Amino acid sequence: MNKLHNYVLGTWTAGEGEGQQLHHAITGAVVAEATSKGINFEDVLNYGRTIGGHKLRKMTFQERGRMLKALALYLQERKETYYALSYATGATRADSWIDIEGGIGNLFSYASLRRQFPDLPYHVDGDAIKSSKNGTFIGQHICTPKQGVAIHINAFNFPVWGMLEKIAVNLLAGMPAVVKPATITSFLTELVAKDIIASGILPEGSLQLICGSANGILDTVCNQDVVTFTGSAHTGKMLKAHPQILAESVPFNLEADSLNAMVLGLDAVPGTIEFDLFIKEATKEMTIKAGQKCTAVRRLIVPENCMEDVQIALGKRLGGVVMGNPQTEGVRMGALAGISQVEEVTEKVELLSKTQNIVYGNYNNLDIIAANSLEGAFFSPILFANSTPFKNTDCHNIEAFGPVSTLMPYTTTDEAAELVKLGKGSLVTSITTGNNSIAREFVVEAACMNGRILILNNECAKESTGHGSPLPMLVHGGPGRAGGGEEMGGMRGVMHYMQRTALQSSPSTITAITQQYQYGAATIETDVHPFKRYFEELQVGETLITAKHTVTETDLTNFANVSGDNFYAHMDATSLEGTIFTGRVAHGYFILSKAAGLFVDAKKGPVLLNYGLDECRFVKPVYPGATIGVRFTCKEKVDQEKKTPEDIAKGIVKWLVDVYDETGETVAIATILTMVKKRAQE
Repeated sequence: MNKLHNYVLGTWTAGEGEGQQLHHAITGAVVAEATSKGINFEDVLNYGRTIGGHKLRKMTFQERGRMLKALALYLQERKETYYALSYATGATRADSWIDIEGGIGNLFSYASLRRQFPDLPYHVDGDAIKSSKNGTFIGQHICTPKQGVAIHINAFNFPVWGMLEKIAVNLLAGMPAVVKPATITSFLTELVAKDIIASGILPEGSLQLICGSANGILDTVCNQDVVTFTGSAHTGKMLKAHPQILAESVPFNLEADSLNAMVLGLDAVPGTIEFDLFIKEATKEMTIKAGQKCTAVRRLIVPENCMEDVQIALGKRLGGVVMGNPQTEGVRMGALAGISQVEEVTEKVELLSKTQNIVYGNYNNLDIIAANSLEGAFFSPILFANSTPFKNTDCHNIEAFGPVSTLMPYTTTDEAAELVKLGKGSLVTSITTGNNSIAREFVVEAACMNGRILILNNECAKESTGHGSPLPMLVHGGPGRAGGGEEMGGMRGVMHYMQRTALQSSPSTITAITQQYQYGAATIETDVHPFKRYFEELQVGETLITAKHTVTETDLTNFANVSGDNFYAHMDATSLEGTIFTGRVAHGYFILSKAAGLFVDAKKGPVLLNYGLDECRFVKPVYPGATIGVRFTCKEKVDQEKKTPEDIAKGIVKWLVDVYDETGETVAIATILTMVKKRAQE
């Protein structure tokens, strides 16, 4: 028998003694055995903190992001071996795509997110806060990686995505992980983890894996650790209340299964494109992964006069879903993850049957293709109808975690929102409507009880990722029953694994710490024009004080002719009554353009191109006769990797452009970016 291995303390170990048997979801055959007996979880956590954490924290965001990209490419090349094993979890090829390539896609997404972070091991959060009259005392927030481990306790339904979507975030933040997949499908997680470790891409200690029981893993967590849990709300609340979690104030992110809803808008009557979209989406969300998604639809809320039409249309479409062995052509729905899930879903369906009626499906009489219903973990799609959902509320409280949903009526958009909110917090709700007023009314009322809302209509249908698809750059979580947590979400998710700290000091000291020039800090002046210096040679704070230029009315006229900007304040001195201006005022973009003429060195050098403009403000009017100059300061440097061996070695330099007048006051301030060659290229 194949005994799964745990990866701890830098070694693969099968654990001691007999373990839990894991079964093939289609055939019922034993595919593996898993145990973690003999593993000291305190040692595991300490190993991650001291070995993996130390190495990751020394890397910059750019290095961590490139590491994630390399890992994603490595796993992408090996994905077919994951698909082959994924069938044993009961998943079809389409189901596995969400799990496998969805997980790898998360790695790619967070690899790209590095561009929103500095080229440092820590993050400089937001703008500096001026805290004194003369600007010699400022405040600035930084975010540093927590010096613990991320402990991910994952659900059985996504053995690959569940691991990769979480470690992508904590690794980018600079924090190691201990992954505990649900044991029932951990054989697939183990396969992917073995490839990750074999790749050598991650620093040692960055990832550890527990396939067997993790009972006791929370007993020695500390305040620098982060715990995430995906699964049932009941189990999640128990773990969240663990004495050590409370004693150490350990951050705990709970993403719980919830009673998600789909709403059919009042305008989406039979015959409309939106009605057909709703039926198609509801069928997909009931049957994909055999209904075993934390985002799967459990409640279908439709206008009262459409109940019968929806029931008929949905029943017809569900009837066309072929169930059986997912490796057989034509099969669109596989099995639940195991017999224990069949027993649990059956129990919940029987409870729901006490207060509402089954109008489609029979879980006691299955039509299965190329498989034996007595051996596999198959379960029929079940559609309930509940004509009094405000009275018979079991559908808002009991979740059958399978292909089960309840159809219910509403009369007004407010009433639809009230039914959604009876679920006491959802990961996702969708509304299918072609009427933007209905969409707005519903969203404003229902958003407080949802982590995500999809508004589906004909305009977005072709490119919509659907009701049940969390996206890496959007938060995944929800209030109340859904756990009150947030996963992913781009930079928001990364911050879960970092400590935000407020710094207070002088601009020069804050500049030295953040490696980002703070306004008012001491500057560095050299005899060499900054555009003649290579990327490695430039220093944050290096400043060029340019020559000056006196603005004339001819400048305004010439710029208007070139740009086509003949706005009255620039061109018509007789139209200024009632304005803030006392005369013809220079165009803001003339000031910025002239500033470029003052600070640019025209000769060919290391600067390859102007990469863009991050921010720009025109803070004081400039009239003809004013004399302007520029303080041009190296604000920040961000390294760039070479995309090909032939690519030019380079980096991005951010410059503070501070344009001032003859009084010394700033009239315009901007951040521009240039792409600068490295001397190594030469």
